Amino acid sequence: MRRKSILLVEDNPDDEALTLRALRKHDLADEVVVVRDGAEALAFFYEATRAGDEPLPELVILDLKLPKVDGLQVLKILRDDAHTRRLPVVVLSSSSEERDIVQSYELGANSYVRKPVDFGEFSEAVRQLAIYWLGLNEPSPR
Repeated sequence: MRRKSILLVEDNPDDEALTLRALRKHDLADEVVVVRDGAEALAFFYEATRAGDEPLPELVILDLKLPKVDGLQVLKILRDDAHTRRLPVVVLSSSSEERDIVQSYELGANSYVRKPVDFGEFSEAVRQLAIYWLGLNEPSPR
């Protein structure tokens, strides 16, 4: 049975809490690692996982509007590196701007989900994306 781990890259404490609450409520992940800016996300991949201290997560949930290094730049760096190129990355953003959506897909996002404002809808969106990516999706062999 595969390990169900998620890296959540989210700088908004309220959105972080809602995402974690939804994942716990539906018991969808064995582990959720939270980083709060793009620099921390890159450090996670290029320090912890490369050193062998942390395995790669099964799923990355990435916000776009991040301090230090924005989500689009994080996505570009992940896709440019053979070590992280095949990781499923779901952009979970409050932005409905067409250019953010287009850029996310052009840079290799596997999915783009707009954050619902209503908690029930937010919880359901997180539940569905976790069910798909951690349960139904067959991950690429590493």
